[in-house]
Amino acid sequence: MIFEKVAAELAQQFELDPATISMDTNLVDDLGADSLDVVELIMALEDSFGIAISDEDAAELYTVRRIVEYLEKLQ
Repeated sequence: MIFEKVAAELAQQFELDPATISMDTNLVDDLGADSLDVVELIMALEDSFGIAISDEDAAELYTVRRIVEYLEKLQ
């Protein structure tokens, strides 16, 4: 369920089909995300999951797998 929500956020932000996003998708290398894209994604995830993500933690969230694992730890 967490993966699906993350994939949906990414798909919406980058105008992609959610089916093209996998656990190994890299935000920068695969999606071409820049720093503003990452900030927007972090803000969307914070809203969606009702959490706060520190800048330090956000810097480590560069693949879908890392994002999902991070969110799972908070559940």
